[in-house]
Amino acid sequence: MIPNIMKSDIHPQDYRKVIFHDNASGEDFLMSSTIASEETKKWSDGNEYPVVSVEISSASHPFYTG
Repeated sequence: MIPNIMKSDIHPQDYRKVIFHDNASGEDFLMSSTIASEETKKWSDGNEYPVVSVEISSASHPFYTG
């Protein structure tokens, strides 16, 4: 049996899906994050998620890598 070598209680508890909205291109990205947001938006799957606006992303800048 392989022992569990992962430390417990070190990962964030509020990790969830968040929509990132690129202000320059208007593109939206759904990904996991712990960033806080009080604003929400409905995604194409019908669920509502927190939304965070960003000034630049890979959709608006050809060399942006994150």
